[in-house]
This record gives sequence, structure tokens and C-alpha cells, in this order.
Amino acid sequence: MKARQVSGDVDERRFILVLDPKEEAFAAITEFAKREKILGGSLTALGAFSRATVGWFDFDTRSYRRIAVDEQCEVLSAVGDIAEGDDGGPSVHIHAVLGLSDGSTRGGHCLEGIVHPTLEVMLVETPAHLRRRKRPELGIALIDLST
Repeated sequence: MKARQVSGDVDERRFILVLDPKEEAFAAITEFAKREKILGGSLTALGAFSRATVGWFDFDTRSYRRIAVDEQCEVLSAVGDIAEGDDGGPSVHIHAVLGLSDGSTRGGHCLEGIVHPTLEVMLVETPAHLRRRKRPELGIALIDLST
């Protein structure tokens, strides 16, 4: 991955990340956020994957139904946020719409994406740190604005 800070100061930075072929996107973005100590932010991305897995959250089972995309796909849209997780590090949350060769799409919570040939990510840090907390009644962690 290549990354460049394109604007901002210590509290509100903007980055462009360009991921390389074969990188796993979710892990690479999470590692970058850890390295830069980003605990609040938003991101958008576009590019392509050689394969990916998205998920649909099933409230009855409190788990993600995994949707495998075992073919080259375009990342038509990826949007997400970063907040501090229960472990004190960055918790990355991304949703993606993936375009297939026949023009159909698959979408959901981005669980995994193997970059091919690139993924371009625009990441904007927020001046305030955000905190994501587990909500037992829902089975998921959501941004908590009360802290």
C-alpha cells in the first residue's frame, strides 16, 4: 500500500491510500488506522477485487450471513467509518456494493476483499474521537455518542 496525507493537521487529517494487488483491503485499512492512531473518521473507496466476501447481518442469529463473490468484481461504492473499539484500537466498519461481469451487484458489510488491481481509499479523520460499543440487545457494536 502507498499512502499520502493530502491535507490537515494533527487532529483532522486527510489521506489517500492506494492498495496493491493481492492485499486484503479490510486488514490493510485497519492496519493503516492503527499505525496512524486514527480513532474517528470516514472513508470512501473504489477499485476492484479478485474475490470478496460481504455480509448481511441476521438479527435472529446475531451473526453475518456470508455472501462469497468468487470472481473479479468492481468496487462500485464502499463507504465506512472508523471509531475506537472495545480494545482501544481503531474499529473499521465498511459497506460495499460490488459490480459483477453481467452487470448484477452484490453488497453488504465488507468482510474481505482481495485487491486486484487496485483500491483507492479516501480517508478523512474527524477532530473528535468516536467510540463504538457493543450493544448486547442487538448483537453488534455501534457508535456511541454519549461518551
